[in-house]
Amino acid sequence: MSEASSLLFRPDSRLADALRPTRITPGYIAMAEGSVLIEAGNTRVLCNATIDQGVPSWLRNSGRGWVTAEYGMLPRATLTRTPRESERGKVGGRTHEIQRLIGRSLRSVVDMKALGERTVILDCDVLQADGGTRTAAITGASVALALALGKLVAAGTLKTSPLRQMVAATSVGIVDGTILLDLCYEEDSRATVDMNVVMLADGGLVETQATAEKNYYTRKQLGEMLDYAEKGIHELLAAQRRIGASGRHHSRDTSSPPSKATAKAEGDGFSTATQLQGFSQPRIQARMIHLVQCQKPLLHQVIRGRSLKQIKRNPNRTLTQERRHRHMEDSAS
Repeated sequence: MSEASSLLFRPDSRLADALRPTRITPGYIAMAEGSVLIEAGNTRVLCNATIDQGVPSWLRNSGRGWVTAEYGMLPRATLTRTPRESERGKVGGRTHEIQRLIGRSLRSVVDMKALGERTVILDCDVLQADGGTRTAAITGASVALALALGKLVAAGTLKTSPLRQMVAATSVGIVDGTILLDLCYEEDSRATVDMNVVMLADGGLVETQATAEKNYYTRKQLGEMLDYAEKGIHELLAAQRRIGASGRHHSRDTSSPPSKATAKAEGDGFSTATQLQGFSQPRIQARMIHLVQCQKPLLHQVIRGRSLKQIKRNPNRTLTQERRHRHMEDSAS
């Protein structure tokens, strides 16, 4: 990094090749199969993963799955209110572009054959926008996807995760002749060149979007921007790996433990049907007892032979014992 870059003043006093303080909180929404809140500076994006049985009609009976994404921004995510796209009656071109980018990025790391005929939907909702919302959405959605697929493996539905590797993204730009990493909105609005980079954990590139807004850029500058992006993405991938190892939130500059609410959300962050699918009988029994104690709504068709009343009456009885008990009652009558 040049001396000029190190002396450059940025709104948040960062160096030219430094990411904004980034925090990734898993299990943010308890109902989703995978949920992550990612914060990059003042940008906050909520990423939720949903796993549905079935695939689009053009993929039926192919044995392959599908991964898609939806992107949206809350009306007051920006400085002035932006009307909801539902009020306008159509999805804007920018939204289409971003959600297609997110979907392409995540499909690049999933083995669709191993996923089977299931659809993973990534909902990325911008709660607060200060530049880099699409790149933050990709980084956060990758973690949400990993959490959701990991729960299918834990439930015994899949033998191994279809996720081949992690993917992350960041932005780079040229502002006042200087290359900067991870632009905030103030910098992005003044940039002569704006670039988004999506990179895999093994260093492969999924997407590079570089646009000269007001002036051209040289091939040398393009290489330097890719170097800056690679450095930042390696830091984001390291944060993702730490979440996978610990199951807790990770902040690049903070090591405080998660709140009790976050810890509980991490434990119960997927639906009853997904929790029980593929479990052995003793594990189904134990899980149902846990759900009864938590007073969660139960789906009787998932209980596989025991009603809610029977579980409450004798929670320690196994399914085999329950069937034997009912057979004895029928014989006696």
